[in-house]
Amino acid sequence: MRLIANAEVINDGRRQTAVITVGDDGLIASVDPGHVDLRDIDPAAYAVTDAEGLWALPGVIDEHVHFRDPGMTERGDIATESRAALAGGVTTCFDMPNTRPATVTPEAWEAKMERAAAVSAVNYAFFPGVTGDNLDQLCAMDQSRIPGVKLFMGASTGGMCTDSADALAWLFATYRGIIAVHAEDGRVIDCNRARLAAQYPDGIPVWMHRDVRDTRACVAATERAVRLAREHDARLHVMHISTADELRFFTPGDVSGKRITAETCPHYLIWGDIPASDGPLANLTKCNPAIKGQSDREALLRAIAEGLIDTVATDHAPHLREQKEGDALTAASGMPSVQFSLPLMLQLAKDGAFGPDGYESVVRLMCHAPADLWGMDRRGYLRRGWHADITLVDPAATHVIADADVVSRCGWTPYAGRRVDFAVAQTWVNGRPAYDRGRFTGDAHAAPVLFNH
Repeated sequence: MRLIANAEVINDGRRQTAVITVGDDGLIASVDPGHVDLRDIDPAAYAVTDAEGLWALPGVIDEHVHFRDPGMTERGDIATESRAALAGGVTTCFDMPNTRPATVTPEAWEAKMERAAAVSAVNYAFFPGVTGDNLDQLCAMDQSRIPGVKLFMGASTGGMCTDSADALAWLFATYRGIIAVHAEDGRVIDCNRARLAAQYPDGIPVWMHRDVRDTRACVAATERAVRLAREHDARLHVMHISTADELRFFTPGDVSGKRITAETCPHYLIWGDIPASDGPLANLTKCNPAIKGQSDREALLRAIAEGLIDTVATDHAPHLREQKEGDALTAASGMPSVQFSLPLMLQLAKDGAFGPDGYESVVRLMCHAPADLWGMDRRGYLRRGWHADITLVDPAATHVIADADVVSRCGWTPYAGRRVDFAVAQTWVNGRPAYDRGRFTGDAHAAPVLFNH
């Protein structure tokens, strides 16, 4: 038996000092409120972790990562990026299908599962991707082993765009699981690109990426996806919401009672109106959808408080630093985020971004709600009989994020130079401490995620 003693547990909307007992089966045996004197614990009966002064949270569930495996492993792979996740207090990741080759067949999906079983440091699941001709295959897959399907609707950096009206109608009418959507309208983007390329024949400045992939592109695609979902009573999850105008398509309330849900990412909550003068930051933070304006950032923060945004994930997408050089059309889109998302979100909470229950909101957005939304089997909460995925956070570990700290293979972070008051002290995966204050223990017991759809 293992015992985590005297941590401040943030779970189920409450904060309390408690003792967490973990069985040899990797499940939580008890969460007992109160403080215990370590001298009263039999060292022969328990392996004790003294968590005095630390916070205990459910392990973070990042429902949206790109680990680049297979085909782009110079940037990262399942082994390296899952270790980065572990260092960030993340215990479960859902990986996206726009790899090389794309994960659009049961065989390709199975190959990634086998790879993860061999090397992943965190629990894992993989989205199969939608194309115009693989819908029967997706419906025939074992739905208890996949979170849902991923649809790149209108625009994609991975060559997986599905925009056919017939294919979309068939998908929304037939597939009964969750359809996770990247929503940007390709026609709007193409028009913007042509107009701006004519204005800037020597290259569109990188900070104008938000004008290429603008608000209209996001709104048009999200509106279309929501309309289809309502028409066919489909389950829809719109990923990485970046604009204020999209928020009107969503409703407040607990995620468990919704058919249509929304995700955003830390970078949309941290940045807005990146100036033309800050060229390096504009390159490093170039992503799809683009980071929009300060008013969008403020609206997204309010939407979290209002319950319109259901989950926060990273869209972790590493590139080599040289791949991030160039203009709005040539610089790579995407950034590594999985290692620092939890400290950054806790910092936003401390700074008052999420209201008086800000820390509880972070746990809800990054732990509870993803587990509830995707129907995960006994993860996302600290409860008796549930998997012991646990993150211990030091709330008094003020430091400045630096590239030297980056675990991801890419070796850089756009958050370098940003001060945070929180650090991940330990990360437990299925009952074992797999990360301990900068050291990987080699005791990761990662497992495939099971779903109760």
